[in-house]
Order: sequence, then C-alpha cells, then structure tokens
Amino acid sequence: MATEVGDLLAALIAGRLSLDEVADRFRARSWPRTRRATPVTALEMADQQDPEPDVPGSVDELTSAYDRGEITREQYRVLAHAVADSINAEAARAAEGDSSE
Repeated sequence: MATEVGDLLAALIAGRLSLDEVADRFRARSWPRTRRATPVTALEMADQQDPEPDVPGSVDELTSAYDRGEITREQYRVLAHAVADSINAEAARAAEGDSSE
C-alpha cells in the first residue's frame, strides 16, 4: 500500500525532491499517533510486550527507511524534526481550541 510518506521518501531517495522540500511537506501534514496508551492492568502491560506493526503513513515509515539504510542519518534527523514540528503545531492548535471554549 502506497502512502504519502512512502511516496515522499521515494522521491527524496530518487532525487525528485530535495530534503528541504520533503521536510516542508512533513511539516505541513498531520501525523497519525502510534504511541500506545499507558497500561493500567497487568493484562494490558502483557499485551504491550508484543511489538505493534508499523502504522502506514506514520513516522514508522520514516524510521523504517532509516533502519533499512535508504536515507542517511542527517536526512533522518532533518525529517524527524519536521515531523516533531508538525505534531507540536497541531498540539498547540488543539490547546488553543480547548482554551477558547
């Protein structure tokens, strides 16, 4: 299954987009959450011992591309910061919305 993240990384790797262009696109998009909820019961804690599958269209794709050696450490660093910028901006917008109610 092709995703926007996968397509952007492929364009970067192929040289069709620059690192700055991909970073800008990463900053502009919304990122699905992949972090699990904090376990409350022993059963929930046990369930979390098994790794979750990668979430398509998430930062998991970026990390997987780095782990496979498809992007450099510097590219990963720049793109991970762009993802963080996007998530932080989205959280700030949500907090502003909560405080205006």
